[in-house]
Amino acid sequence: MRALAQTTPIVRHSKRTFPLVIEESATRFGEAPALLCDEAVWSFRDLSERADRYARWALAQGLTPGTVLGLMIPNSPDYLAIWLGVTRVGGVVALLNTGLQGAALVHAIDIVAASHLIVAEGYLDTFREIAARLKVEPTLWVWGSTDIEERLEGRLPEWPERPWNAPEFAAPGLDDRALYIYTSGTSGFPKAVNISHFRIMQWAHWFAGLMDTSPADRMYNCLPMYHSIGGVVAVGAPLVNGGSVVLRPKFSASEFWPEISRWRCTLFQYIGELCRYLVNGKPQAAEKQHLLRLCCGNGLSADVWRRFKERFDIPHILEYYASTEGALSLFNCEENVGSIGRVPALLKHRQNVALIHSDEQSGEPIRDAAGRCRRCAVGEVGEAIVEIRSDAAVRFEGYTDPEASASKRLRDVFNAGDSWYRSGDLMRQDGAGFFYFVDRIGDTYRWKGENVATSEVAECLRGFEGIVDAAVFGVRIPGIEGSAGMAALQVEGPLDLTELTHYVKSRLPHYARPLFIRLLQQMPVTGTHKLKKAELLQAGFNPATTGDPIFFFDSVAGDYVAVNGELFDGIQGGQVRV
Repeated sequence: MRALAQTTPIVRHSKRTFPLVIEESATRFGEAPALLCDEAVWSFRDLSERADRYARWALAQGLTPGTVLGLMIPNSPDYLAIWLGVTRVGGVVALLNTGLQGAALVHAIDIVAASHLIVAEGYLDTFREIAARLKVEPTLWVWGSTDIEERLEGRLPEWPERPWNAPEFAAPGLDDRALYIYTSGTSGFPKAVNISHFRIMQWAHWFAGLMDTSPADRMYNCLPMYHSIGGVVAVGAPLVNGGSVVLRPKFSASEFWPEISRWRCTLFQYIGELCRYLVNGKPQAAEKQHLLRLCCGNGLSADVWRRFKERFDIPHILEYYASTEGALSLFNCEENVGSIGRVPALLKHRQNVALIHSDEQSGEPIRDAAGRCRRCAVGEVGEAIVEIRSDAAVRFEGYTDPEASASKRLRDVFNAGDSWYRSGDLMRQDGAGFFYFVDRIGDTYRWKGENVATSEVAECLRGFEGIVDAAVFGVRIPGIEGSAGMAALQVEGPLDLTELTHYVKSRLPHYARPLFIRLLQQMPVTGTHKLKKAELLQAGFNPATTGDPIFFFDSVAGDYVAVNGELFDGIQGGQVRV
């Protein structure tokens, strides 16, 4: 009810966007802290003034409505200020994954046609390696440079904060695009999701209501700000109600509890993998010396949920399910352990969710003789879909790629002419209406809180000398969320695994690098040369199932080591660090 109360008024003010909410907050909350980190503490007034300077800078660079700026900098107060300022005057900001390299980064920049780029000094070499391969050469701005002549922040005083005059620019409305946020989708390179000003307002205020945020709250945010959760939800939900956000460049298990205590945080935005690291960590004095009242996030398995809550005395956990591009969202406000949530009765009129049967091999829906999809019964596993409606809160805004957008729509599902959004996720539902996540459908798997496209990883591996072909898939490890990456490699001659380690580290983000490698002389294929991936999945990384050599990436040794029976048992039993 709080979430509905905070989001219902949004549509009544078509020009009130999130940047304007922050401007209003500068008057309302003034010198109260908004963003905090070891390097700086910004008040609401500081944030508003900084965003205002970036807005004037954007206008001076010709970032007219619809012009795209790519942002590739680490978590920092400036991250939020930049996209607030640019979107305030109608520009669109593409939040580039700082882990992207090579062809994936080229693709991410090209598909949004970014004409300007703000790149942190630490990522300049990565950008320069691919600059010549871009379709259009963007204007480059360096953030965080030690060279004051090159440093973007050093230019900001040229555009002092002052009241806006109406004719200076055409203010965007709720339906206008504000951001591009990337998702791996079901296959291939990252897709750019269209994010309107309305969706930003909806996300921020909905979660503000769910978490009941107030000026007394401090959110601990160590998630990447190029994601919808770390960059919009975790910052927006506290700020709209006068709370503050503690920003950290990345998660650290050893520093987590001391920082939670030092910053006096009351909220934590998690992904399940982070909670697993914490419950598997050594006891710390600070782990119960905290003020956390609620932890909000997704991907928390039942086992980790119980251990996390009990060991650290967490009063409340708010688990939910959502995706950047999707119209489907589920919320577990009742703390039903292991569930990703349900659709409450008062929202069923606008969010119609169903589970349907799909073919295990193709992933396509199974239809009956009349061409209609088959609903799953209680307890049966199926793909989650949601009916696409005109209601702004549940509409599907799609990707920059029309074909990719079309592939997420399913038509004539239960009735002629109906249209549904495909989540790509397999779930089951119990008799009380609660949903439980089972796995990703098709050629992706989830690891370290990220969706990994197997085709992208396989394509990278095929570029290494000696690898004839590659098949990539996810394998399950007991007690660990998601699926670990495994690559079956058809090789020609000896393979230098140390060199392969250096190769994948330079080309793939950490979460996409294969944890296991199996070397084959020949890929298992059908008579029509289609890969028998089911055989590879069934064998997994157990050396007893095959005579092929299997290797495991040992993070301590920093290299691949052979998997024998003892190592396999250690990984399965949780004695070996994964």
